Amino acid sequence: MHLEYTITTDQSRFDITAIHAFLSQTYWSPGVPRSVVEKATANSLSFGILYGDAQVGFARVVTDKATFAYLADVYVLESHRGKGLSKRLLEFILAHEDLQGLRRFLLFTKDAHGLYAQFGFNEVQNPARVMERSNLTPHKAP
Repeated sequence: MHLEYTITTDQSRFDITAIHAFLSQTYWSPGVPRSVVEKATANSLSFGILYGDAQVGFARVVTDKATFAYLADVYVLESHRGKGLSKRLLEFILAHEDLQGLRRFLLFTKDAHGLYAQFGFNEVQNPARVMERSNLTPHKAP
């Protein structure tokens, strides 16, 4: 049997255990509880990359579907990188009917600027206008 890659928004096909296992080890969400991953996935427009039935990639978009979107938790497992999956995923996300005509689409990245630039993402033009209220360690005990 020849397995193929599928990109889907069908959350019933997602392997939350696999998504949590990856995200809990990332620089952006170390130690994130499974319950947080479940809630974030369910309440976002989420995208999974499947190889057969195996979860090999993921991304989610927090959006009002009219003016604003925030791309988060994007990954492809290392063993599946180098096959154009990140680009396919971004093409799929940006073509999604609920993400058309937005005024602003944000993301944060430490090391994938080159990838996102290919899809029209740029550095914030007016960083003085951007403010944040952040808690970078919300999952650690006080």
